[in-house]
Amino acid sequence: MLQFESFHLAASTPNLDDEPAARPHADLLEFRMDLAADPLSALGAYDGELPIMVTNRPEWEGGEHPDGPERRDQLLDALSEPAVAAVDLELRALQAPTDRTDLDPVLDRAQELGLPVVVSVHDFERVPSRSTLLGLAQRGCRLGSVAKLAMTATDPGDVLDLLAATQDLTTCGHTVATMAMGAPGAHSRAIAPLYGSKIGYAPIDPESATAPGQFDLATLDGLLETFDVERPADSKV
Repeated sequence: MLQFESFHLAASTPNLDDEPAARPHADLLEFRMDLAADPLSALGAYDGELPIMVTNRPEWEGGEHPDGPERRDQLLDALSEPAVAAVDLELRALQAPTDRTDLDPVLDRAQELGLPVVVSVHDFERVPSRSTLLGLAQRGCRLGSVAKLAMTATDPGDVLDLLAATQDLTTCGHTVATMAMGAPGAHSRAIAPLYGSKIGYAPIDPESATAPGQFDLATLDGLLETFDVERPADSKV
């Protein structure tokens, strides 16, 4: 079972056939179900070595899947696949939302199976105040295993605020994954682990970025090695 006690590098991909290319660099795959043509069939046929975290991102959080019961049902079906070792759920889809499809059944099923749940928040416009960041992460950690904060930096001060919040949260015992999207925050993907972030994301192909400011997988892996970021002992095969 995945344990996010040390930093994990996730290779983001809609194509599980990319796993052999990710294996030398990544600790797990983030399977973007919303970007895949037939995600459940792909999961059923998967025979790779890396564990999978499933993400079925809705349009309202920067993904491509329309919101609705089908998105929830796909996630529930995905959790039954042996290779699935974690799931990403949006904070705004939990706790009986009034304007979103409720993903509490997926959260409950993942917890029954003992699977880590990454509770994510994306802001494609800004980095909110440090107190807001702390509040979002604390809510995410109460619901799941890891709180993910992907915010958009417009200047270096935004990045400093996010890194400071990351360190504050880690010091208080929370498990978080943080990154500043956009060009001003690109370097945060390499240095946020030094402040306590436990998950990073990178596309295998440089042309297939799933968020602004991402390094490709091999580049980010090399930067993490340069900064001597602690990784799972058996992460590279």
